[in-house]
Amino acid sequence: MTQLPGPKAPALIQLLQWVAKPLTFMEKCAEQYGDAFQIKLNYPMVFISHPKAIEEILKTNPKKFDSGYGNKLLAPLVGDNSLLLLDGDRHQRHRQLLMPPFHGERMQAYGELICAIAEKVASKWVVGQPFSMRESTQEISLKVILQAVFGLQEGQRYDKLEQLLNSVLESLASSWKASALFLKFLQVDLGSWSPWGKFIRERQEVDELVYAEIAERRQKLDPKQTDILTMLLLARDEAGGAMSDRELHDELITLLLAGHETTATALAWAFYWIHRQPEIYNKLLSELDDLGDNPDPMAVMKLPYLNAVCSETLRIYPVGIITSARIAKSPITIMGQAYPEGTALAPCIYLTHRREDLYPEPEKFKPERFLERQYSAYEFLPFGGSTRRCIGAAFAMFEMKLVLATILRHYSLALLEKRSLKIVRRGVTIAPAGGVKMVMTGKRMPQKQQSPSVAAV
Repeated sequence: MTQLPGPKAPALIQLLQWVAKPLTFMEKCAEQYGDAFQIKLNYPMVFISHPKAIEEILKTNPKKFDSGYGNKLLAPLVGDNSLLLLDGDRHQRHRQLLMPPFHGERMQAYGELICAIAEKVASKWVVGQPFSMRESTQEISLKVILQAVFGLQEGQRYDKLEQLLNSVLESLASSWKASALFLKFLQVDLGSWSPWGKFIRERQEVDELVYAEIAERRQKLDPKQTDILTMLLLARDEAGGAMSDRELHDELITLLLAGHETTATALAWAFYWIHRQPEIYNKLLSELDDLGDNPDPMAVMKLPYLNAVCSETLRIYPVGIITSARIAKSPITIMGQAYPEGTALAPCIYLTHRREDLYPEPEKFKPERFLERQYSAYEFLPFGGSTRRCIGAAFAMFEMKLVLATILRHYSLALLEKRSLKIVRRGVTIAPAGGVKMVMTGKRMPQKQQSPSVAAV
C-alpha cells in the first residue's frame, strides 16, 4: 500500500484535536490531503469522502469487515450486545429482530403519540420568556422513546428513568466530558464524586430499572400493545429463538441513548435554520397550512418541502459525522487504492455532505437542493449505510417532521439572535452550543405569510 497522506502530529495530539474540535480537524485535513487521509485516533483510521469510494465500501460484502469493533468505545454506554458492536451472524440476527417495529402500520399510532407529546412540552413555554430549544426537543424525544419504545406511562419508574438518562447524557455534553469515551486512561472510578464514577453509578441505576421493566413485561406480556419492547419480547429469529434479557437490555439502551439524543439535536438545528431565513419559514408554513386542521401524520410525512428542510438540516450538520468504521479482515482495494488487512475505513458523512461538486455553496442552508435533484445513498448518508445503516432512520425522520409540523403550526417563535452558532461535541455527536435560544411570541392561528422575527437580546 502506498502511504496515505495525513497529519504527522503524535497520536495523542490528533485524538485530542478530534475530541475537542472534530469539524475543524476534518476540514483542515480534507483541505490539505484530499478525499482520503489517515488520522491516528485510538487506532489509525482512513477518512473517505468521495462518493465512488463510499459506494465501493458499502457494497463490499459485510463479512469482509469487522464493523462492530469500530464502535467499541461505545461499549460503556450501550453494552456488548448492542447492534452497534455486533458483527456477522449475531449482527444479522439482531437486525432482523429489530427492523419490524420501526416500519408498517404501527407508525400511525406512533405519529399520534409524537404529536401529543410535542404539544404537551410546547404548552409549557411562556410568552416572552427565553428557553433552550434543544432542551425542549430533548424532553420531547426522550418522552417519545420512553412511551413508544418502552410503553411506559408517567409514574415513578418513568420519572426516574427520565431523570437518570438526562443526567447520563449531560455527563457527556461537552468535549471535555466526552473525552472519557475516547481516552481510556480517564475511565477511572474514584467514587461517585468523580466524573467516570458518577457515570458508572448512574448507568447501573438505569440498568436496574430497565431489567425490572423487562421482567415485569415478560410476566404480563400483552400482544395487543404496540410499543417496541412488547414487539421485541414477542419477536423470534429463524430458529424460533427469542432475545435474552441481556440482549434486550443492550438494544433498549442503544435506542434510548442513541435515538433520542440525535433526534433532539437535529430538531434544534432545524428550528434554528427555519427561523433564520424568513423565506424558508413562510414556504414551510404555507405547505403545512394547506393540510387543514388536525392533519393525518402520514400526510405530514409526505410533504415535499418539509422533507427537503429535514434533509438539508441533516446534510449541513449531520448529527453523526462519520459512519461506523469498517476494519478490513483481508487486503482490499477501494477506488484503485490498496489497503492492507486491519485498515479501518470510515466513510465521512460530514465531509461528503460538504463537497462543492455535490452541494454548491455547501455552507448555505438551501432545502431546494433536495427538490432539484435526488442524491444517491453514497452522496447523502445522514444515517450511515448498508447493513450498518441506523435501524431507526425512518422513525427518526417521522418524529422530526411531526414535531416540526406540530410546533410550527401552533406556536410563533423567534430566535434570540441570528448570529452563527458555535458547534460543540456532545458524546459522539455534534450540537449547537447554547442549545438554540428562542422565545415564544404567541400562539399561532394557521395563516400564510407570517414572518419570523429576531427578539432583542
